[in-house]
Amino acid sequence: MTLWLTRLTPQPTSRQAQQELGGNTPHGSLHRRVMSLFPDGVPEQARTHYGVLFRVEDTPRGSFLLVQSNQPPDPGRLPAQYGTLTTRPLDALLDALEAGRTLHYRCTASPVRKPGATTRAHYNLPAVVPLNGPAAEEWWHRQANAVGLKPLTLQSHPVDAARDRQHPTSTGNPGRDPKNTNRVHHHRVRFDGTATVIDPDQLRAAIRQGIGRGKAYGCGLLSIAPAPDPV
Repeated sequence: MTLWLTRLTPQPTSRQAQQELGGNTPHGSLHRRVMSLFPDGVPEQARTHYGVLFRVEDTPRGSFLLVQSNQPPDPGRLPAQYGTLTTRPLDALLDALEAGRTLHYRCTASPVRKPGATTRAHYNLPAVVPLNGPAAEEWWHRQANAVGLKPLTLQSHPVDAARDRQHPTSTGNPGRDPKNTNRVHHHRVRFDGTATVIDPDQLRAAIRQGIGRGKAYGCGLLSIAPAPDPV
């Protein structure tokens, strides 16, 4: 199945696009915007069905959105004057992966540790502990090795946490009462560097599936590009 990478460039005049991509709205809104680009009515979770992963890229010229999916998004489903979509297949890049090849990589992920109940009680820790600095980089090394990548260089940069509120719908009729919501908080760090391919098949699977938690909130998209082999 072909994998597609789409760049959504917002119109500078679209206040809605600038707000959603600029982080001025809950991250769930951006997820809903991304999913609105794909057909409705699938019999399972839509993000999983379409293999959707996404990440906001901030540049000196403004922010844009990268969306990866197993089906091209439909430009006609964007609001008028919201932005433009540029889509290309990733087949050639993925087919060219081979052991020993050097790549550039980027991934905004949610590095966390989940201590056991005894450890939490002893040290008064929360159920999920966000990782930063060297601890986050150690987490990334473990994740990368598990998906067939051996990092050669690594830079990590904290990114604003993804926040939202979920409104449960399984029981009763909660409406929009703030007391009847679950807070969503995904700690995020961006990892950049170069790496050697160890297992091409594992890496292809990780690119398709994403890495870590928070995939509906802009985490887990692993981007790669060819790099010169180290001398």
